[in-house]
This record gives sequence, C-alpha cells and structure tokens, in this order.
Amino acid sequence: MTIMQPQSIDDVSRLLAEHRYIADRNLAVSIFLSLQLSKALFLEGEAGVGKTEVAKVLAAGMGRRLIRLQCYEGLDVNHAVYEWNYARQILHIRLAEARGTLAASDSTEREIFGPEFLIKRPLLQAIDDSDELPAVLLIDEIDRADEEFEAYLLELLSDYSITVPEIGTFKAQRPPIAILTSNRTREVHDALKRRCLYHWIDYPDLAREAQITEARVPGISWTLAREAAAFVASLRSDSLYKQPGIAETIDWAAALLALGQKTLDEAVVAQTIGALLKYQEDVKKVRQHDLAARVVEARKVALA
Repeated sequence: MTIMQPQSIDDVSRLLAEHRYIADRNLAVSIFLSLQLSKALFLEGEAGVGKTEVAKVLAAGMGRRLIRLQCYEGLDVNHAVYEWNYARQILHIRLAEARGTLAASDSTEREIFGPEFLIKRPLLQAIDDSDELPAVLLIDEIDRADEEFEAYLLELLSDYSITVPEIGTFKAQRPPIAILTSNRTREVHDALKRRCLYHWIDYPDLAREAQITEARVPGISWTLAREAAAFVASLRSDSLYKQPGIAETIDWAAALLALGQKTLDEAVVAQTIGALLKYQEDVKKVRQHDLAARVVEARKVALA
C-alpha cells in the first residue's frame, strides 16, 4: 500500500510496518515531524540498527524515488553535486571545428557549459527533481565524509538550492525528504545537526528484535526468532570489538532457517557465528568462552 503523505504518527507506524520495518513510537514521531515541517532528519546510531532502511521504506511506502549519496573520505562536489561531461564537450568542440564555427568562441563556450552538458549527481538530482512527487534524499554515513563536505551541506539544507556558476542557481520547488545517517565514527558538527531533527536509533529490546527478525525472515518460527534475539542480546553485553547489529541478527536468523534449525544448539551456533561477528578476535572469544552455557541461557530467556 502506498501512502502519499502520512497524516498522523499512526500513519507513519503503519507505513513502516507494512514494509516490515518494526519501529518504536519515538522514531515514528521523529519521521512524522520531519515530513510535516519539511525538515531533514538526522539518524544516528550503531552500524546495522536500521538507519538506512528508514529512507528506503519511506521511498517505497510513499511512492517516491530514492536518491542515495553514499559518503566516504574524499567525497567532493564532482561526485556529490555535479560535473561537466568533458567527453561530450570535446566532441562538440571537434564538431564545431569541422563545421568551421569554432571562431565564435564565446558562443561555443556558452554552448558547452549549458544544461545539456551537465551531469547531475545525487544532491543536484534531488534539488532539480522533475518527478511529480519530491524524492527521498538519503545522505548515508555523513560521518565518513570530510568536514569540508559537511560544511557544503549547510547551505543545501538551509534553502535547498545549489549554484552552478556557469548556469545559475537551482532551487527545489518542493524540498526532497532528506534523511542523513551517521554511525558516529566521528562527531558531526553542531551546525549541521541544527538544520535537522535528530533521532538516535538504539538496539531494540529482545521482544522488538524478535518481532523484527520474524518480519524480515519469512518462515522463521517465533521461538527461534526469540532465541536468536536473546543470544545476540547476550553478545552485546560483552566487550567485543564490534557488536552485532540488527542486520547481523537478521542474516544469522536466515542462516539458521536455511539449515533447518527449529531451535538453537551449540554446534550450529559455533558453525554460523560468522554471520553475527565480523572480527576473528570476537569469533574466537565467543567460541571459547562458555558457548554452551550462553546458548542454554538464550533458550531460557526466550521462554520467559
């Protein structure tokens, strides 16, 4: 079901649930306010807790185009905003030479720096969007980008406009639904956060993680979903190099289901632990420290 624009917090919750995203009410409130106020939503939390998925679900549930900008160190304007199609510009110059019209250099220069030679990258695509409905703009893992790029976003999020010196200013007629995510590998500047609504997505409690697992892994039993959630919760209480996120819980549950498991047992947990933990030190630590007792405890907690 496509909801053009949620009219209430309950609408937001239903939209998320219909696309198998089990959210708490606080997140639904933040999303609703972001939509109502046309203000960017800044989602922060550990890796794998479902930040990116929020943008994907909103795009799917509201029938919008998803425009994603994956951030990384060294990200610049050419990759994030726009660049010129140099190959096409050179071809145009060569054709002008062949026609003998290159002498009119001012005219040629205006032509090759026209809109038809402009390659729009994600940010400009979201601003100069010609779709009937504004897009969902996902600026993913902003904490991985340099501070210079972060500063560039301040103007964008203030008035949703981008200036291309050779052409002019592009301004969004209808601002995109902007979602920014951060894994907090570094602190994002307060000036950027001030232009957004902020929400921290934490690890869910056992019951909600079991609900999420059941929703995202078709065919899994409620018992196995709860046992998997209980086992993962116990791992998060350890001092691991990288704690498993919800995404890892889902992957692991799918692996258990693929192996025909109805319940946890020590042997299968030991064999599949790589779906949960991504560092050898963590895998070794869990395998060697009372794995059997941890499995038994997870099964006991799941029954409570």
